[in-house]
Amino acid sequence: MLVLSGGTGTPKLMQGLKEIADFWTVVNTAEDIWVSGNKVCPDIDSVIYALAEVIDEQKWWGVRGDTFTTHERLKELGYDEGMRIGDLDRATHIMRSEALRSGKTLCEATRIVAKAYGVPNEIYPMCEEEVSTIIVTDSGKLHFQEFWVLKRGEPEVKDVVFAGIERARIPDDVKKKLEKEDEVLIGPSNPITSIMPILMVEDFAERLKDKKVIAVSPIVGDKPFSGPAGKLMRAKGFEVSPIGVFDVYRDFLDILVVDISDADLESENIAATSTFMKSKEDAVRLAEFIVKLFDRI
Repeated sequence: MLVLSGGTGTPKLMQGLKEIADFWTVVNTAEDIWVSGNKVCPDIDSVIYALAEVIDEQKWWGVRGDTFTTHERLKELGYDEGMRIGDLDRATHIMRSEALRSGKTLCEATRIVAKAYGVPNEIYPMCEEEVSTIIVTDSGKLHFQEFWVLKRGEPEVKDVVFAGIERARIPDDVKKKLEKEDEVLIGPSNPITSIMPILMVEDFAERLKDKKVIAVSPIVGDKPFSGPAGKLMRAKGFEVSPIGVFDVYRDFLDILVVDISDADLESENIAATSTFMKSKEDAVRLAEFIVKLFDRI
């Protein structure tokens, strides 16, 4: 099974999925950013940390029990990184960046980091090229990290664009694996800024049309589980609802999984169950539900 992932929701689900199924994943890199000389890949790191079971489960990013001594010392010296980088988390960024500086590709660097954390699943970036999610607001254009971390998602959003996406190419290893893959799961990550960039790399979305594709809605009723998904969906012309999520993936989606509170939407293409994951047991139960759905398609 291939899992398409951003941060937060999908890594949560992966913690359950890894207990019952084999899978590999392609992860959004359009939110990557260089901080203090090191490449930060927030979504890739969240996937690795979740699968290694070291993720900070209060925030669902970063490493559990991390300290921020280096970040605070830099501020004392008059340098503000912008992003609050933990000391343990920073070690990951340094390891990745040193691999890149030595000539390794991002695919290779990701493999090195995942192996170091003891993660057996194959994890791939959506592309090797630099792509940046740009949030267009009334007061100007912001990198996603500026919008979400520095501005706390407060500015009104007029549009979302992915700078550099036209140059992005599907990694060769991903193409080869995708040709042989039959099942694709789109996790409950932000449809606009986490999943859409993956789908826009070359003809990735087109390649899903002959697959069994299930997605999990990150929106219950008219509210996202977390993050700015609602504001961003409206900016791209989609309704903030499970139906809006279905519309994002309509061209290739077989089944959308929604929360039981949206059971009135159930149909041939929509299945309802509890999608809230407050524990690993919840994640396992949801993963089992999804695996059974694939058998039905």
